[in-house]
Amino acid sequence: MKALHVITGLGVGGAEQQLRLMLRHLPVHCDVVTLTNPGSVADGLAEDGVQVIHLGMTGNRDLSALPRLVKIIRAGGYDLVHTHLYRACVYGRIAARLAGVKAVVATEHSLGDSQMEGRALSAGVRALYLASERLGSATVAVSPTVADRLRRWGVPAPRIEVVPNGIDLDRFRFDPVLRERTRRRLGLPEGAYVVGGVGRLTAGKRFDVLIRALAELPSDYWLLLVGGGAEESILRRAAQQAGVADRVLFTGERPTGGFPGADLPSLTAAMDALASPCAEEAFGLAVVEALAAGLPVLYVSCPALEDLPPGAALGARRVQGGAESFARALARVRAEGPRPRTAPEAALHYCITRSAAQLMDVYAAAVSCTPLGVSSS
Repeated sequence: MKALHVITGLGVGGAEQQLRLMLRHLPVHCDVVTLTNPGSVADGLAEDGVQVIHLGMTGNRDLSALPRLVKIIRAGGYDLVHTHLYRACVYGRIAARLAGVKAVVATEHSLGDSQMEGRALSAGVRALYLASERLGSATVAVSPTVADRLRRWGVPAPRIEVVPNGIDLDRFRFDPVLRERTRRRLGLPEGAYVVGGVGRLTAGKRFDVLIRALAELPSDYWLLLVGGGAEESILRRAAQQAGVADRVLFTGERPTGGFPGADLPSLTAAMDALASPCAEEAFGLAVVEALAAGLPVLYVSCPALEDLPPGAALGARRVQGGAESFARALARVRAEGPRPRTAPEAALHYCITRSAAQLMDVYAAAVSCTPLGVSSS
């Protein structure tokens, strides 16, 4: 089988990094087209030996991109096209059909209750999504919660498959030597209690809540924000106004495949807890990765955990409220003392090899035009 993955961009983000990790575990020849922004994940894919084609799309209404994408699909002789993120799903499904490819799979990474990839769920966004969805063979939801949202949107239930995001458990396994090395490299004082926040620096992630919480905690608490985005300057100003700028570290984008001491697993090793104040997640990948690193986790929304049986995510606690609630919860976690840095059942449930095997079942059904029905795990 030969597959083409079409994605809106390849900067560092959950969907982009998930694509790279998944391609490492799929027993399929895969190429990738990025409509725009061939960022650091594109470089990583190239290092992995994956052909990455930049379509050079200039905006959502750049219709000239469509015939270029059709030409690429026809020339590649692909058995299946797999699309990721809203713009790529719309253009990619149309292009695949025009190119004569009948097996078209899309993964819905970022559908919330009120937004998708940061855009409001307007009637126009929904109509265009549903119109293009009918051109595909199946739509993959990254969690049962997202599957429910798709059904409420109007996607027929038999067309929805649940394939959760996966994580590389070995990469996130706690290493005490790496922890000390990374903390020294970051310039963290000995004894600092480091709270991590991981994700795009956008308003929806609500990292300003953590900055305000830090201001209510003792001076040996530090905040490590891992990610890049348009809100960085706003968050820096918020830290200055709160009087905690000297205790907030911005690391910028950190792909999981970087060099030791600079990649995401190294930074999670340096943390003492992870806090996720985002109120509307589609999966909650950063939470699951933190659990794989053995960290205690405080979160507002995480379908990856909420869809599991009670007790599967030891070390994870849901927080309701804002900065004061997070400050109290962090103080409580610290007072309980350190726990063994081992992965709970929840992290093991999301092993990447399991997710890759589930996706291959979706591929096989799409190519053979045999419906699988809705999966629940």
